[in-house]
Amino acid sequence: ALQQVRRLLGRPKAGHTGSLDPLATGMLPICIGEATKVAGVLLAGTKGYTATLRLGERTDTGDSSGTIVEQCAVPELEEGRLVAALHALRGPQQQVPPMYSALKRDGQPLYKLARRGLTVDRPARAIEIYEIELLEFAAATLRFRVECSKGSYIRVLAEQVGVALGSCAHLTALRRDFAEPFRGQRMYTLEALQALPGPPPLLGADQALPHLPAVQLSTAQARALSFGQSTVVAGAANGQVRLYDANGRFMGLGSGSDGGELRPLRLFVDEGPRGVNRP
Repeated sequence: ALQQVRRLLGRPKAGHTGSLDPLATGMLPICIGEATKVAGVLLAGTKGYTATLRLGERTDTGDSSGTIVEQCAVPELEEGRLVAALHALRGPQQQVPPMYSALKRDGQPLYKLARRGLTVDRPARAIEIYEIELLEFAAATLRFRVECSKGSYIRVLAEQVGVALGSCAHLTALRRDFAEPFRGQRMYTLEALQALPGPPPLLGADQALPHLPAVQLSTAQARALSFGQSTVVAGAANGQVRLYDANGRFMGLGSGSDGGELRPLRLFVDEGPRGVNRP
């Protein structure tokens, strides 16, 4: 997806903000040009998913693309029990990433090792499940919605649900509904982007940073920061801020401290298209 968007824009530098499993659909924010400088902020944001799991079978990948490695009895499904099993997964926790993941060991993605039949130790990582809600269930399947922190694997969550119900499980469908701060915003399919008569529509890179305070600079202040110098801006907030020059152009990120002192943190340069797309 990333490479196809790059081709549409003349192959600028670009990066995505969190890979999706081959099975999955949904929002994939892509940063173009200088907007790659805010990719780390987007990676750290809350994600929302809608998932469907099937009870009674566990696969080596955790989803329906893998090989069945365990079969279990499927309990009779009852709404109260399902809701309790899901709600028990809310909150901060430690999660061990699956072998079939893009995490790297000695420069090799774990999924490549897994495809060779290798298993390595994976340290548990701190994640948080903010919300998890049962949407529907029938026979051996159930569908649920989850909002979670960076680094959460819904395939692992599905397996935990299976164990909590006295069975085993794997994902059969997964859709990323949003990646903050783009909750509820329009998404474009690759096919729709390719059918456009012109280049894909891009959001301004500052739209990835609505949680940071904005600072309006004078011409002299903007010039000082662009030369790597600090400047004083009355009322500037402490911590990271968004910087705008006298013409309202987004300049990048700065860092404010006591007394209104502001220093450049990560400034943008003009080098073609910059923005964030959401195929």
